[in-house]
Amino acid sequence: MLRKLATGAAFTAVLALSGAAQAQSTPLRDQVATFVQPTDLARFEALTALLDRHGLAYEVQTFAGERNGQPLEGRNVIVTLGDGERDLLLTAHYDAEMLGDGSLVEGVIDNAASAVIIAEVARRLADEDLNHRLVVIFFDQEELGLVGAQRWVEANGTGRIAAVVNSDVAAFGDTMMYSEHAREGFAPVMRAVRTVCAERTMSCLGYPVYPPSDDRVFTAAGVPNVSVGFQSRVGAHQMWLAINAGAASGLAEGFLPEVFTLIHSPNDNMSRVEEATLALGADTYEAIVRELDETL
Repeated sequence: MLRKLATGAAFTAVLALSGAAQAQSTPLRDQVATFVQPTDLARFEALTALLDRHGLAYEVQTFAGERNGQPLEGRNVIVTLGDGERDLLLTAHYDAEMLGDGSLVEGVIDNAASAVIIAEVARRLADEDLNHRLVVIFFDQEELGLVGAQRWVEANGTGRIAAVVNSDVAAFGDTMMYSEHAREGFAPVMRAVRTVCAERTMSCLGYPVYPPSDDRVFTAAGVPNVSVGFQSRVGAHQMWLAINAGAASGLAEGFLPEVFTLIHSPNDNMSRVEEATLALGADTYEAIVRELDETL
C-alpha cells in the first residue's frame, strides 16, 4: 500500500527548511556513507532520513517479497514534484546485494551513490515550475530481480509516463555510460541524452547492449527510457568492448572489466566513491531532466 508521509504546520515547515539547508551543505560522499548499513531496513531508514533533511515529502509503497525463500518486505520510496499531465520518472534502486555469509555489501557503487544523486536532483527541482510532473522513485529489491520496479508498475501503470531516466552504478569516474535504444518512440530520449553530453562537452558512451537494471521493466512495457551510470573512461570503454564487441573486442581471454570486480562483493565500498563524480552526476541528470521536460 502507499502511505503518504505528510508534513504539518508552520513549525514543521521551518524544521524542513533547516534540514534541507543542512543536507545541501553536507558533501554528497558523506550522504552516500549513511547507506552503509547491516540490514535492508536500515538502508531504507537512511534514505528516508536523507529525504527528510532535503525537506522532501515522500510516499512508501510496501510489497511482499522474499530472499532465499524467506519473506522480505519491500519498500519503494516515491517523491512526487509538480502536477503536470504527464510524468518524467527519475529512478534508482537503493537495496544492496547479500553475500554468501548473510551480510550485506556496503552497496555504495551499486547503488547508494545513484540514490544520493537523484535525491539531490529532487532537492534542486522541488520548487521548479516544470511542464511535467517529476516522480523520483527509489526502488527496493532490484538485486532480487527488479522486484520493486515491477511492483510499482503493477500498482501505478505506465499510461502517464513520458520517459524514464534510471541510474545504476554512478560512484566514480568521469565518463557517463548510457543504454542506447533504436526502438520506436525512444528517439526523443536518446536525443536528449546526446544533447546534454554535447552541450556539456562530456565524455559519454552509448551501449547498444547495457547491463540490466530497473530500466528493463519499463522497456518491457514499451516506455521510453534510458539507463545511465559513470565509470572511468578506460573502464567504460573496456566494459563496452566486453559486452558489445564479442570475439572482436581485442581484450585478453578471460578479461573482466574492473566494475565487475567491485559490485556484488566486499570491494563495493566507500574507498571508490568520488565526490566529483557525484556532483557531475547530479548536474548531468538535472540537465537531462530539464531537456526532457522542455522537449517531450
